[in-house]
Amino acid sequence: MSVTYIDAIHRAMEDLLAEDELVFLYGEDIAGSFGGAFKATKGLAEKYPGRVMNAPISEDAILGVGIGAALGGMHPILEMQFADFGTLALNQMGNNAGAHYFRTGVPVNLTLRMPCGGTPGGGPFHSQSVEALFAHYPGLHVLTPATVGDAYDMLKQAVQIPDPVVFMEHKYLYRRVKAESFTNPDPLPVGRARIAREGEHATIIAFSAMVPEALEAAQLLAEQSGYEPEVVDLRSVKPLDTDTILASVARTGRLLVVSEDFPWGGVAAEVVARVAAEGLHLLDAPPLRLTSKESPIPYHPELWKAHRPSAATIAQATRYLISL
Repeated sequence: MSVTYIDAIHRAMEDLLAEDELVFLYGEDIAGSFGGAFKATKGLAEKYPGRVMNAPISEDAILGVGIGAALGGMHPILEMQFADFGTLALNQMGNNAGAHYFRTGVPVNLTLRMPCGGTPGGGPFHSQSVEALFAHYPGLHVLTPATVGDAYDMLKQAVQIPDPVVFMEHKYLYRRVKAESFTNPDPLPVGRARIAREGEHATIIAFSAMVPEALEAAQLLAEQSGYEPEVVDLRSVKPLDTDTILASVARTGRLLVVSEDFPWGGVAAEVVARVAAEGLHLLDAPPLRLTSKESPIPYHPELWKAHRPSAATIAQATRYLISL
């Protein structure tokens, strides 16, 4: 029987509640019969009474409670209904949680779960990829799992990190990505990228929901053109595994970075900048980015598909890159 990405997140929280009495869950509508906007916490409040609690509709307040609890020795797992509204808590997460250890030497062990990214019909206020906003702040970890195994393993690992962690879980993956097991056979540590597909003609860097699109694009290129691109799944955007990126570019000589975020100031720009600074001599062609369009995210499903990178557009961009 296969399990889904959201099954893995639910199971990770259930296991964490069972294993660590300091863990509790706090978020909007996550307790009771509702079980959260995406049902990730369904049934956990009944199983662990008093440790799965509804929060007011105030992202700023959710982080304030989480920071206070973490400073008191607890291990809070906080949930925002949508990552878009996590921007209302940027001050708490970046200026307070992220900077607290620097100011005081006292760690803030909290995990912030944020359903991110687009789905058909989500529109501009329920579809954004805001990982770069949180990655901007020193002191924060920003994790972006793309597989069932990583959704489980990385959430379990996040609670063990003494620093505040932003756990970006993509809504489009929730029930579309499946596996035979919750766990990876050999789980990688947080901050280590993985080679999702070996290749030689170009490196495609992706994360979160762009990983399955990149893998599909690589398969299309292999079948249609005989090209074998290498696909690297970042897994986390902060810390960023520059060593694995540079090693892949050294093998292929070409770099395409794919991101669902807007182009300005995103993770794709950071990866390209690092490769240009540390590995320019490895490149046989200019590094390229492929991101969503520079516009608010449209509601209509067909317009939404055209707005974000897809397997077809990734394959097209890679084919162009290889031709240079």
